[in-house]
Amino acid sequence: MTNPCLSVVMPAYDEEATILEAIEEVLASPWVAEVVVVDDCSNDRTAELLTTVDDARVRVLHHAVNQGKGAALRTGFAAVSHEFVIVQDADLEYDAAEYGTLLAPLLDGRADVVYGSRFAGGESHRVLFFWHSVGNKLLTLASNMVTNLNLTDMETCYKAFRTEVLRRVEIEEDRFGFEPEITAKLARLGVRFYEVGISYDGRTYEEGKKIGWRDGVWAFVCIARYGIVRRFTDRAPSPRP
Repeated sequence: MTNPCLSVVMPAYDEEATILEAIEEVLASPWVAEVVVVDDCSNDRTAELLTTVDDARVRVLHHAVNQGKGAALRTGFAAVSHEFVIVQDADLEYDAAEYGTLLAPLLDGRADVVYGSRFAGGESHRVLFFWHSVGNKLLTLASNMVTNLNLTDMETCYKAFRTEVLRRVEIEEDRFGFEPEITAKLARLGVRFYEVGISYDGRTYEEGKKIGWRDGVWAFVCIARYGIVRRFTDRAPSPRP
């Protein structure tokens, strides 16, 4: 029988079209023990819709001002209480039915961190933006060069962690710089990384996609900052209190 051992952290900003369905899909997973939704000061009906969720496993936290995905994750990570944590966006691009695949290397003791790769394995993918895929691969290459990892998808949303490992890292980035930051800091800790192939149903900007080219440029800055500069200025990533 599946043991509910997973905390899901779901950052949400202006996701009224998908937020309730996303929560429903997450709660359908037999692995899920709690869902921490962080509403990042949405301008639409996201916060209102979250008041209709009636499930004891769901906790809703609110930011008084919009801060970004990284800040929402920082808030959510501080609130989790179970053995494993996974990041789940509220936009239905990623399939919560694949939690078991992500958890497998953690449950059997092989891994401390598991990334769900959109570019590894034979799972289905919606075909969208060529230049986004090029940008993702360049960012992953740059990240691998400074971390000495061989990831295929550093920018993936699906990142699963042992909670005890995640607590050793201080998240500083407020926006999408979270992805290269957490990768670099965990690599410096020497934790065990695994990747598994996942499906991906990406959305267009008309459908609500938010990340843009400026975030891509900043991700390169974060790769240099946390992967190179901090190596010489810090002894190790600062642990959370």
